[in-house]
Amino acid sequence: MTKQSSFPVINRNMNLSIILSTFNQPQWLRLTLCGYGSQFDNDFEIVIADDGSNDETRALINDFKSSTSLNIKHIWHPDNGFQKCRILNRAIEAADGDYLIFSDGDCIPREDFVEVHKKHSQKGYFLSGGYFKLPLDTSNRITEESISSGECFGTKWLKAKGVPNTTKLLKLTRSKLLASILNTVTPTKRTWNGHNASCWRSDALKVNGFDERMKYGGEDVEFGYRLVNSGLAAKQIRYLAPCLHLDHPRGYVNEGDLSANLAIRKSTLNDRREFTNYGIINGDNLQAPETGLIRSV
Repeated sequence: MTKQSSFPVINRNMNLSIILSTFNQPQWLRLTLCGYGSQFDNDFEIVIADDGSNDETRALINDFKSSTSLNIKHIWHPDNGFQKCRILNRAIEAADGDYLIFSDGDCIPREDFVEVHKKHSQKGYFLSGGYFKLPLDTSNRITEESISSGECFGTKWLKAKGVPNTTKLLKLTRSKLLASILNTVTPTKRTWNGHNASCWRSDALKVNGFDERMKYGGEDVEFGYRLVNSGLAAKQIRYLAPCLHLDHPRGYVNEGDLSANLAIRKSTLNDRREFTNYGIINGDNLQAPETGLIRSV
């Protein structure tokens, strides 16, 4: 049975780039790319922000580039610890899209994911989405076939594969009315969530991208603070554009980095800072001709 979109045809004359962060998880990246290969709206490029993965990830990406119709760019730098913000900035520079969707290489998008982001994109706003986190056992039972059919986003299938039957399954509702109501009443804040958020490229450049001083822990939220400080508002699409978050260990988490990140976030909020001096434009480079940005001093 052919899947059909529940939205009318959208023609926004929009060039769209999807920026996916990854590090040495080719088995999850494969499933994520399968999700993008199953989108209702397939008019986009994928920019993979690779924080130093080994050759197995490179081989996987090359295989997708040669065997599928996905338009993929692979942006890589050597492994030097957790440098996600730095590689995201390089990916922003490399992106051709006027509009950018950010997610991770372990988050499988539902088939209407791109369509929803495009439909709700609006000047003066960024979009705040969410995810449905899977247990490790369920993550290991996801297949390419269950993604292409959309079966793995069904609550019946997930419960049969070990997902508890809780109200969290409402995150995967296919009712647009219910999703809109839940987006209105949810107490979850409309923050920038790196696994599922989008904005205009010009807005990302205006705040100078991500703060490259930051390691793991709230670095995405800090970027969102600066977008808001620059004049943007956030729209909640948590229940409209779900993705499945595949489980994995996080060996890069440490208290020192979390504390340092918290201090930067507090400074951004208290000072209402819009621009970071440690982003796309960095160091002694006062001006970047390709972006037109001027670094504050």
